[in-house]
Amino acid sequence: MSEHSFRTEDGRIPVTVLTGYLGAGKTTLLNRILSEDHGKKFAVIVNEFGEIGIDNDLIVGADEEVFEMNNGCVCCTVRGDLIRILGNLLKRKGRFDAIIIETTGLADPGPVAQTFFVDEDVKAKTRLDSVICMLDALHFEQALSDGKEAKEQVAFADQVIINKMDLIAEDKLLHLEALIKGLNPHAKQHRSMRAAVPIIELLDQRSFSLDRVDQILSPHDHDHDHDHDHDHDHDHNSHCQVHDCHDSSHNHHHHVHKHHAPTALGAIHDKEIGSVSLTSKTPIDGGRFTRWLDQLLAEKGQDIFRAKGIIHVAGEDKMLVFQAVHMILEGELGALWREGDNRVSRAVFIGRNLDHNFLRSGFEACKAD
Repeated sequence: MSEHSFRTEDGRIPVTVLTGYLGAGKTTLLNRILSEDHGKKFAVIVNEFGEIGIDNDLIVGADEEVFEMNNGCVCCTVRGDLIRILGNLLKRKGRFDAIIIETTGLADPGPVAQTFFVDEDVKAKTRLDSVICMLDALHFEQALSDGKEAKEQVAFADQVIINKMDLIAEDKLLHLEALIKGLNPHAKQHRSMRAAVPIIELLDQRSFSLDRVDQILSPHDHDHDHDHDHDHDHDHNSHCQVHDCHDSSHNHHHHVHKHHAPTALGAIHDKEIGSVSLTSKTPIDGGRFTRWLDQLLAEKGQDIFRAKGIIHVAGEDKMLVFQAVHMILEGELGALWREGDNRVSRAVFIGRNLDHNFLRSGFEACKAD
Protein backbone atom coordinates (compact mmCIF):
# COMPACT_ATOMS: atom_id res chain seq x y z
CA MET A 1 0.00 0.00 0.00
CA SER A 2 1.38 3.41 -0.90
CA GLU A 3 1.80 6.06 1.79
CA HIS A 4 -1.57 7.53 2.55
CA SER A 5 -2.76 9.37 5.61
CA PHE A 6 -6.28 8.57 6.77
CA ARG A 7 -6.22 11.38 9.32
CA THR A 8 -8.60 14.27 9.12
CA GLU A 9 -7.55 17.81 9.91
CA ASP A 10 -9.20 17.46 13.32
CA GLY A 11 -7.48 14.14 14.09
CA ARG A 12 -10.65 12.02 14.11
CA ILE A 13 -10.30 8.35 13.15
CA PRO A 14 -12.25 7.28 10.02
CA VAL A 15 -14.74 4.43 10.49
CA THR A 16 -15.93 2.09 7.73
CA VAL A 17 -19.04 -0.06 8.21
CA LEU A 18 -19.04 -3.38 6.32
CA THR A 19 -22.36 -5.12 5.63
CA GLY A 20 -23.43 -8.09 3.54
CA TYR A 21 -24.96 -11.53 3.62
CA LEU A 22 -23.25 -14.54 5.19
CA GLY A 23 -20.93 -16.10 2.65
CA ALA A 24 -20.36 -12.91 0.68
CA GLY A 25 -16.65 -12.86 1.51
CA LYS A 26 -16.48 -10.38 4.39
CA THR A 27 -14.35 -12.80 6.46
CA THR A 28 -11.85 -13.10 3.61
CA LEU A 29 -11.63 -9.31 3.33
CA LEU A 30 -11.23 -8.87 7.10
CA ASN A 31 -8.55 -11.57 7.30
CA ARG A 32 -6.66 -9.76 4.55
CA ILE A 33 -6.84 -6.48 6.48
CA LEU A 34 -5.71 -8.21 9.68
CA SER A 35 -2.78 -10.00 8.05
CA GLU A 36 -1.44 -7.98 5.11
CA ASP A 37 1.73 -5.99 5.57
CA HIS A 38 0.09 -2.68 4.71
CA GLY A 39 1.95 -0.60 7.28
CA LYS A 40 -1.32 0.65 8.79
CA LYS A 41 -2.85 -0.08 12.17
CA PHE A 42 -6.50 -1.02 11.79
CA ALA A 43 -9.02 -1.94 14.44
CA VAL A 44 -11.65 -4.39 13.22
CA ILE A 45 -14.85 -4.78 15.25
CA VAL A 46 -16.96 -7.87 14.56
CA ASN A 47 -20.32 -8.87 16.00
CA GLU A 48 -19.35 -12.30 17.24
CA PHE A 49 -15.69 -13.27 17.18
CA GLY A 50 -16.54 -16.97 17.00
CA GLU A 51 -18.76 -16.54 13.92
CA ILE A 52 -16.39 -14.55 11.80
CA GLY A 53 -13.58 -17.11 11.58
CA ILE A 54 -10.56 -14.85 12.05
CA ASP A 55 -7.47 -16.93 11.31
CA ASN A 56 -6.10 -18.04 14.71
CA ASP A 57 -2.55 -17.97 13.37
CA LEU A 58 -2.84 -14.17 13.12
CA ILE A 59 -3.51 -13.67 16.82
CA VAL A 60 -0.44 -12.85 18.90
CA GLY A 61 -2.07 -12.11 22.25
CA ALA A 62 -5.50 -11.29 23.56
CA ASP A 63 -7.32 -9.81 26.49
CA GLU A 64 -10.98 -10.61 27.09
CA GLU A 65 -12.34 -8.74 24.08
CA VAL A 66 -9.47 -7.40 22.01
CA PHE A 67 -7.31 -9.68 19.90
CA GLU A 68 -3.96 -8.34 18.73
CA MET A 69 -2.57 -9.26 15.33
CA ASN A 70 1.03 -9.75 14.30
CA ASN A 71 0.87 -6.79 11.91
CA GLY A 72 -0.17 -4.33 14.65
CA CYS A 73 -3.90 -4.44 13.88
CA VAL A 74 -6.43 -5.47 16.50
CA CYS A 75 -9.75 -7.29 16.28
CA CYS A 76 -12.48 -7.17 18.88
CA THR A 77 -15.99 -8.45 19.31
CA VAL A 78 -19.27 -6.70 20.04
CA ARG A 79 -21.54 -8.68 22.33
CA GLY A 80 -23.68 -5.72 23.21
CA ASP A 81 -22.82 -2.06 23.25
CA LEU A 82 -20.91 -0.69 20.27
CA ILE A 83 -20.31 2.63 22.06
CA ARG A 84 -18.61 0.82 24.97
CA ILE A 85 -16.37 -1.17 22.62
CA LEU A 86 -15.42 2.00 20.72
CA GLY A 87 -14.63 3.73 24.02
CA ASN A 88 -12.35 0.86 25.06
CA LEU A 89 -10.59 0.87 21.69
CA LEU A 90 -10.02 4.62 21.75
CA LYS A 91 -8.42 4.36 25.22
CA ARG A 92 -5.83 1.82 24.07
CA LYS A 93 -2.20 2.83 23.72
CA GLY A 94 -1.21 3.70 20.19
CA ARG A 95 -3.49 5.25 17.58
CA PHE A 96 -5.39 3.46 14.86
CA ASP A 97 -5.33 4.62 11.25
CA ALA A 98 -8.92 3.45 10.77
CA ILE A 99 -11.69 1.38 12.36
CA ILE A 100 -13.73 -1.19 10.41
CA ILE A 101 -17.05 -2.48 11.81
CA GLU A 102 -18.49 -5.72 10.43
CA THR A 103 -22.22 -6.05 10.97
CA THR A 104 -22.95 -9.79 10.80
CA GLY A 105 -26.63 -10.51 11.29
CA LEU A 106 -27.74 -6.87 11.26
CA ALA A 107 -30.19 -6.27 8.43
CA ASP A 108 -30.01 -2.50 8.66
CA PRO A 109 -26.65 -0.74 9.07
CA GLY A 110 -28.56 2.44 10.00
CA PRO A 111 -28.32 2.12 13.80
CA VAL A 112 -24.57 1.47 13.57
CA ALA A 113 -24.11 4.52 11.31
CA GLN A 114 -26.24 6.66 13.62
CA THR A 115 -23.87 5.95 16.53
CA PHE A 116 -21.36 8.28 14.88
CA PHE A 117 -23.80 11.18 14.91
CA VAL A 118 -25.53 10.81 18.29
CA ASP A 119 -22.81 9.96 20.84
CA GLU A 120 -20.79 13.09 21.59
CA ASP A 121 -17.63 11.26 22.70
CA VAL A 122 -17.65 8.96 19.68
CA LYS A 123 -18.34 11.94 17.40
CA ALA A 124 -15.42 13.89 18.86
CA LYS A 125 -12.89 11.11 18.21
CA THR A 126 -14.15 9.32 15.09
CA ARG A 127 -15.92 10.11 11.83
CA LEU A 128 -18.13 7.82 9.78
CA ASP A 129 -16.31 7.46 6.46
CA SER A 130 -18.20 4.96 4.31
CA VAL A 131 -20.69 2.08 4.35
CA ILE A 132 -19.65 -0.90 2.20
CA CYS A 133 -21.99 -3.71 1.16
CA MET A 134 -20.32 -6.94 0.05
CA LEU A 135 -22.29 -9.43 -2.00
CA ASP A 136 -21.79 -12.84 -3.55
CA ALA A 137 -22.20 -12.56 -7.33
CA LEU A 138 -23.49 -16.13 -7.66
CA HIS A 139 -26.12 -15.99 -4.91
CA PHE A 140 -27.15 -12.33 -4.74
CA GLU A 141 -30.34 -12.69 -6.77
CA GLN A 142 -31.41 -15.54 -4.49
CA ALA A 143 -30.67 -13.32 -1.47
CA LEU A 144 -32.85 -10.61 -3.03
CA SER A 145 -35.77 -13.01 -3.30
CA ASP A 146 -35.22 -14.34 0.26
CA GLY A 147 -36.19 -11.09 1.94
CA LYS A 148 -35.69 -7.36 2.24
CA GLU A 149 -32.31 -7.41 4.04
CA ALA A 150 -30.10 -7.75 0.95
CA LYS A 151 -31.93 -4.92 -0.83
CA GLU A 152 -31.71 -2.63 2.17
CA GLN A 153 -27.99 -3.25 2.64
CA VAL A 154 -27.31 -2.29 -0.99
CA ALA A 155 -29.59 0.76 -0.78
CA PHE A 156 -27.87 2.03 2.37
CA ALA A 157 -24.29 1.59 1.09
CA ASP A 158 -22.15 4.07 -0.76
CA GLN A 159 -19.82 1.30 -1.99
CA VAL A 160 -20.79 -2.17 -3.21
CA ILE A 161 -18.27 -5.00 -3.68
CA ILE A 162 -19.47 -7.65 -6.13
CA ASN A 163 -17.36 -10.57 -4.91
CA LYS A 164 -16.81 -13.98 -6.59
CA MET A 165 -17.31 -12.29 -9.98
CA ASP A 166 -15.38 -15.15 -11.62
CA LEU A 167 -18.28 -17.52 -10.87
CA ILE A 168 -20.69 -15.85 -13.31
CA ALA A 169 -20.54 -14.87 -16.99
CA GLU A 170 -20.04 -11.26 -18.09
CA ASP A 171 -23.65 -10.80 -19.24
CA LYS A 172 -24.90 -11.98 -15.82
CA LEU A 173 -22.42 -9.63 -14.16
CA LEU A 174 -23.74 -6.68 -16.17
CA HIS A 175 -27.28 -7.69 -15.23
CA LEU A 176 -26.23 -7.78 -11.56
CA GLU A 177 -24.64 -4.33 -11.80
CA ALA A 178 -27.84 -2.98 -13.36
CA LEU A 179 -29.88 -4.48 -10.50
CA ILE A 180 -27.59 -2.83 -7.95
CA LYS A 181 -27.79 0.45 -9.82
CA GLY A 182 -31.59 0.24 -9.73
CA LEU A 183 -31.49 -0.15 -5.94
CA ASN A 184 -28.83 2.52 -5.44
CA PRO A 185 -27.63 4.55 -8.44
CA HIS A 186 -25.26 6.50 -6.20
CA ALA A 187 -23.07 3.65 -4.92
CA LYS A 188 -19.60 3.07 -6.32
CA GLN A 189 -19.31 -0.53 -7.52
CA HIS A 190 -16.20 -2.73 -7.28
CA ARG A 191 -15.80 -6.15 -8.91
CA SER A 192 -13.64 -8.63 -7.04
CA MET A 193 -12.42 -12.20 -6.76
CA ARG A 194 -11.58 -13.56 -3.28
CA ALA A 195 -12.35 -10.09 -1.84
CA ALA A 196 -9.21 -8.72 -3.49
CA VAL A 197 -10.14 -5.03 -3.60
CA PRO A 198 -7.21 -2.75 -2.70
CA ILE A 199 -7.81 -1.50 0.83
CA ILE A 200 -6.84 2.01 -0.27
CA GLU A 201 -9.86 2.06 -2.62
CA LEU A 202 -12.29 1.20 0.17
CA LEU A 203 -11.11 3.41 3.03
CA ASP A 204 -10.94 7.19 3.41
CA GLN A 205 -13.70 7.83 0.87
CA ARG A 206 -15.19 10.68 2.94
CA SER A 207 -18.62 9.59 1.81
CA PHE A 208 -20.21 11.26 4.83
CA SER A 209 -18.33 14.54 4.82
CA LEU A 210 -20.53 17.59 4.32
CA ASP A 211 -17.73 19.61 2.79
CA ARG A 212 -17.81 17.32 -0.26
CA VAL A 213 -21.52 17.37 -1.05
CA ASP A 214 -21.09 20.20 -3.56
CA GLN A 215 -18.66 18.14 -5.67
CA ILE A 216 -20.47 14.87 -5.20
CA LEU A 217 -23.85 16.21 -6.28
CA SER A 218 -22.34 17.95 -9.29
CA PRO A 219 -25.10 18.78 -11.80
CA HIS A 220 -22.67 18.05 -14.64
CA ASP A 221 -22.38 14.39 -13.72
CA HIS A 222 -25.84 12.86 -14.11
CA ASP A 223 -27.45 9.82 -15.59
CA HIS A 224 -30.84 11.01 -16.80
CA ASP A 225 -33.45 8.49 -15.88
CA HIS A 226 -37.15 9.05 -16.58
CA ASP A 227 -38.26 12.32 -14.97
CA HIS A 228 -35.68 12.31 -12.18
CA ASP A 229 -31.93 12.32 -12.59
CA HIS A 230 -29.56 10.01 -10.76
CA ASP A 231 -26.22 11.55 -9.88
CA HIS A 232 -22.99 9.61 -9.55
CA ASP A 233 -22.18 10.41 -5.96
CA HIS A 234 -20.84 9.43 -2.59
CA ASP A 235 -22.58 10.73 0.52
CA HIS A 236 -21.66 12.77 3.57
CA ASN A 237 -20.58 13.88 7.66
CA SER A 238 -20.09 17.00 9.68
CA HIS A 239 -22.36 18.83 12.11
CA CYS A 240 -25.67 20.72 12.60
CA GLN A 241 -29.02 22.14 13.15
CA VAL A 242 -29.86 23.15 9.59
CA HIS A 243 -31.34 26.44 10.81
CA ASP A 244 -28.43 27.14 13.20
CA CYS A 245 -25.60 26.80 10.75
CA HIS A 246 -21.98 27.49 11.48
CA ASP A 247 -19.33 28.39 8.98
CA SER A 248 -17.19 25.73 7.36
CA SER A 249 -16.29 27.66 4.26
CA HIS A 250 -13.05 25.75 3.65
CA ASN A 251 -13.72 23.97 0.39
CA HIS A 252 -11.71 20.79 -0.12
CA HIS A 253 -11.12 19.47 -3.60
CA HIS A 254 -10.96 15.70 -3.72
CA HIS A 255 -10.87 13.31 -6.62
CA VAL A 256 -14.23 11.60 -7.00
CA HIS A 257 -14.05 7.99 -8.18
CA LYS A 258 -16.62 6.98 -10.75
CA HIS A 259 -18.35 3.73 -9.99
CA HIS A 260 -18.23 0.88 -12.48
CA ALA A 261 -21.38 1.74 -14.42
CA PRO A 262 -23.13 -0.99 -16.39
CA THR A 263 -22.44 -0.42 -20.05
CA ALA A 264 -24.86 -2.79 -21.75
CA LEU A 265 -27.85 -2.26 -19.45
CA GLY A 266 -29.41 0.70 -17.70
CA ALA A 267 -30.64 0.47 -14.13
CA ILE A 268 -33.17 -2.27 -13.41
CA HIS A 269 -35.63 -0.60 -11.06
CA ASP A 270 -37.01 -2.30 -8.00
CA LYS A 271 -40.67 -1.83 -7.06
CA GLU A 272 -39.90 -1.28 -3.40
CA ILE A 273 -36.47 0.32 -3.02
CA GLY A 274 -34.98 3.14 -5.05
CA SER A 275 -34.04 6.79 -5.09
CA VAL A 276 -35.58 10.15 -5.88
CA SER A 277 -33.52 13.12 -7.06
CA LEU A 278 -35.01 16.61 -6.89
CA THR A 279 -33.69 19.83 -8.40
CA SER A 280 -34.73 23.48 -8.36
CA LYS A 281 -33.31 26.46 -10.23
CA THR A 282 -35.47 28.76 -8.08
CA PRO A 283 -33.86 29.70 -4.73
CA ILE A 284 -35.25 27.88 -1.68
CA ASP A 285 -36.72 29.45 1.44
CA GLY A 286 -34.34 28.24 4.19
CA GLY A 287 -36.88 28.16 7.04
CA ARG A 288 -39.54 26.46 4.97
CA PHE A 289 -37.08 23.84 3.70
CA THR A 290 -35.78 23.07 7.22
CA ARG A 291 -39.31 22.63 8.59
CA TRP A 292 -40.26 20.38 5.65
CA LEU A 293 -37.13 18.23 6.02
CA ASP A 294 -37.54 17.92 9.81
CA GLN A 295 -41.18 16.85 9.42
CA LEU A 296 -40.41 14.50 6.52
CA LEU A 297 -37.70 12.67 8.49
CA ALA A 298 -39.84 12.54 11.64
CA GLU A 299 -42.71 10.94 9.73
CA LYS A 300 -40.95 8.91 7.02
CA GLY A 301 -37.43 8.53 8.39
CA GLN A 302 -37.75 4.77 8.95
CA ASP A 303 -38.16 4.35 5.20
CA ILE A 304 -35.53 6.94 4.19
CA PHE A 305 -32.18 5.17 4.50
CA ARG A 306 -30.05 8.06 3.30
CA ALA A 307 -30.69 11.62 2.15
CA LYS A 308 -28.33 14.38 1.11
CA GLY A 309 -28.33 17.62 -0.77
CA ILE A 310 -27.00 21.04 -1.55
CA ILE A 311 -29.46 23.92 -1.39
CA HIS A 312 -29.35 27.45 -2.78
CA VAL A 313 -31.02 29.40 0.04
CA ALA A 314 -32.64 32.68 -1.01
CA GLY A 315 -30.53 35.65 0.12
CA GLU A 316 -27.62 33.47 1.26
CA ASP A 317 -24.19 33.45 -0.43
CA LYS A 318 -23.16 30.13 1.12
CA MET A 319 -24.54 26.79 -0.03
CA LEU A 320 -26.55 24.83 2.53
CA VAL A 321 -25.42 21.19 2.62
CA PHE A 322 -27.23 18.43 4.48
CA GLN A 323 -27.38 14.68 4.92
CA ALA A 324 -29.53 12.31 6.90
CA VAL A 325 -29.35 8.71 8.12
CA HIS A 326 -32.96 7.70 8.81
CA MET A 327 -34.25 10.38 11.23
CA ILE A 328 -30.88 11.88 12.12
CA LEU A 329 -30.16 15.06 10.19
CA GLU A 330 -26.98 17.09 9.84
CA GLY A 331 -26.41 20.23 7.85
CA GLU A 332 -24.45 23.44 7.72
CA LEU A 333 -23.74 26.44 5.59
CA GLY A 334 -20.73 25.32 3.58
CA ALA A 335 -18.60 26.98 0.95
CA LEU A 336 -19.49 30.22 -0.79
CA TRP A 337 -21.13 29.84 -4.17
CA ARG A 338 -18.45 30.78 -6.66
CA GLU A 339 -18.77 33.43 -9.33
CA GLY A 340 -20.48 31.91 -12.35
CA ASP A 341 -21.77 28.88 -10.39
CA ASN A 342 -25.00 27.38 -11.60
CA ARG A 343 -26.89 27.78 -8.32
CA VAL A 344 -29.18 24.76 -8.61
CA SER A 345 -30.56 23.12 -5.46
CA ARG A 346 -30.27 19.33 -5.51
CA ALA A 347 -31.55 16.75 -3.03
CA VAL A 348 -31.36 12.95 -3.18
CA PHE A 349 -33.40 10.47 -1.13
CA ILE A 350 -32.73 6.70 -1.07
CA GLY A 351 -35.24 4.44 0.65
CA ARG A 352 -38.23 2.13 0.66
CA ASN A 353 -41.56 2.90 -1.06
CA LEU A 354 -40.64 6.53 -1.66
CA ASP A 355 -43.53 8.59 -3.04
CA HIS A 356 -41.94 10.62 -5.86
CA ASN A 357 -44.88 13.01 -6.23
CA PHE A 358 -45.18 13.59 -2.48
CA LEU A 359 -41.46 14.37 -2.18
CA ARG A 360 -41.47 16.53 -5.30
CA SER A 361 -44.48 18.61 -4.25
CA GLY A 362 -43.06 19.08 -0.73
CA PHE A 363 -39.77 20.26 -2.17
CA GLU A 364 -41.50 22.57 -4.68
CA ALA A 365 -43.47 24.15 -1.84
CA CYS A 366 -40.16 25.24 -0.26
CA LYS A 367 -39.28 27.55 -3.15
CA ALA A 368 -38.86 31.18 -2.16
CA ASP A 369 -41.68 33.51 -3.24
